[in-house]
Amino acid sequence: MTPLPPSIQVLERGWLSSNNIVFADDDVPTVVDTGYVSDAPETLRLIDGALQGRPLGRIVNTHLHSDHAGGNALLTERHGCQTWIPPGEAALVTDWDEDALSYRRTSQRCPRFGFDRLLVPHERLSLGGEGWAVLPAAGHDHAMVMLWCERLGILISADALWQKGFGVIFPELEGVAGFAEQAATLDLIGQLCPAIVIPGHGAPFGEHDGAVSAALQAARSRIEWLSEDPRRNADNALKVLLAFKLLETRRMSLPELAAMVQASFEGMGAMRALYPVDPEAIAAHMAQELVRAGAATLDGGVLHSTRGGGDARGGHPPST
Repeated sequence: MTPLPPSIQVLERGWLSSNNIVFADDDVPTVVDTGYVSDAPETLRLIDGALQGRPLGRIVNTHLHSDHAGGNALLTERHGCQTWIPPGEAALVTDWDEDALSYRRTSQRCPRFGFDRLLVPHERLSLGGEGWAVLPAAGHDHAMVMLWCERLGILISADALWQKGFGVIFPELEGVAGFAEQAATLDLIGQLCPAIVIPGHGAPFGEHDGAVSAALQAARSRIEWLSEDPRRNADNALKVLLAFKLLETRRMSLPELAAMVQASFEGMGAMRALYPVDPEAIAAHMAQELVRAGAATLDGGVLHSTRGGGDARGGHPPST
């Protein structure tokens, strides 16, 4: 385990939920990212335990995907805390546009929440008594940000870099550039030379054993491979979205999987253009892929999850 200052507590979660990074001793006790809605009661319990009786004062969201913001509503209800979100999606949150916020097209749930302040790129905020810079991190999501503490050499990387990958490049599936943006975000991380990376999913990892450099090298190779053929990114996206839903529901029929594929096509037009066959055929193929990966079993046209955790956004088993 990579050592962290006592002011930072990383609640490493299963793959349905992002990690929760807790700054309990701050003047305004803060959590970065709140996980998925089905895990929200456990998120509340874990964060309350980390705070040791102090009320949560602030939620900071690196981005608004359902596995990072699904606990916002419950935590706000219980603690009356503020919520800070990245710029670019404020109007969508105000209007609660579930299509544009990605929830409907990914067949995922996220209870409605509001926000109190925007995280402006390159501004600084105080977390755990340290100054943290807000850095843009486009690629996986156009509005995503990272948090960087130069004095400690610690980067909260969200889904821009994990030890074994990064999040699905969703903008490309919507007809918006994303591969070059992800490559630029990886270059930025390389320029920072972080001593420790706290990812959105998985354990923190450090450069003391070369893990950060190795992760960056692998991630750069992967984004180059994905950009060579956009179908690779689309295949990965479909597989991980289906795997995520299966982890939530534990079982899904092939017609239910086909309906998910259809919803993805309707919400992400560039994805539909990459597939010449019907959603039913694609769902059947993806079901077999999940079976081959050991993530599911198929019995009588019903897919059953074999895993206790998985990732919504790509890069870790069963998503690769």
